[in-house]
Amino acid sequence: MKILTANDLKTKGVSAVDSCMEVQEEVVISVRGKDKYVVIGVEKYAKLREYELEIALQEARADVDAGRVVVESVDDHMKRMSDDL
Repeated sequence: MKILTANDLKTKGVSAVDSCMEVQEEVVISVRGKDKYVVIGVEKYAKLREYELEIALQEARADVDAGRVVVESVDDHMKRMSDDL
């Protein structure tokens, strides 16, 4: 991954990110010598988000299959939640 310092980002702006993104899909922003942020294109972000949602759906289906669910009314749910506090 290409590393861009926060100072370069501050002085050169988005054009510095654009230059890095021409070479690689991800750019690491380094702040005071430590990697702190990763910049990715919106298309890649959308794909990662899609993967994340697919995993959540698989986990939910596994919970249902394993019986780790509670079927109850809204009122019962709210009571159970307040009792847990």
